[in-house]
Amino acid sequence: MKIKRVVLIGFRATGKSTVGRLLAQRLSWDFVDLDDYLKEKLGKSIREVVEEAGWGVFREAERKALQEMRGRKKLVLAVGGGAVMHREEMESLAQGSLVVWLKASAETIVRRLEADPRTGDQRPSLTGKPLKEEVQELLRTRTPLYDSLAHLELSSDALSPQELVEVLLAHPFLHP
Repeated sequence: MKIKRVVLIGFRATGKSTVGRLLAQRLSWDFVDLDDYLKEKLGKSIREVVEEAGWGVFREAERKALQEMRGRKKLVLAVGGGAVMHREEMESLAQGSLVVWLKASAETIVRRLEADPRTGDQRPSLTGKPLKEEVQELLRTRTPLYDSLAHLELSSDALSPQELVEVLLAHPFLHP
């Protein structure tokens, strides 16, 4: 099967954007970070959209953006952590794509989120709970979704973004 796209899924702060940019450069493909795409399209940060209109409005814009990406080829796409909740759109996007689940432990995710100055603007709370509780709760609910969509799972706990790209470049799906 000829792969048209690589779609990176996984929780926040697992390296999707960093790995995606590096992989796209190496493949000479386009790269789209869906959250950045939505910020540009909506003219507001994710936090502003959520505060002004709620998560429902953001999720609907996200769903439509996923539909737009279906027609793109030679694309590395990093989707937001919750994009997997759009089951129909994700399954459609997965056709002709290599879907890669970048995983990390809850501890690694919390540490990365706390260290990232963009967390407040780009990653508003989904539950209103303390960060560690939120991460653990959302991982419990989303892990089955990530698992059901992924063609390949890679842990970003111990591998650097460059090492993850090397693993992906060696994958037989990218070299039919």
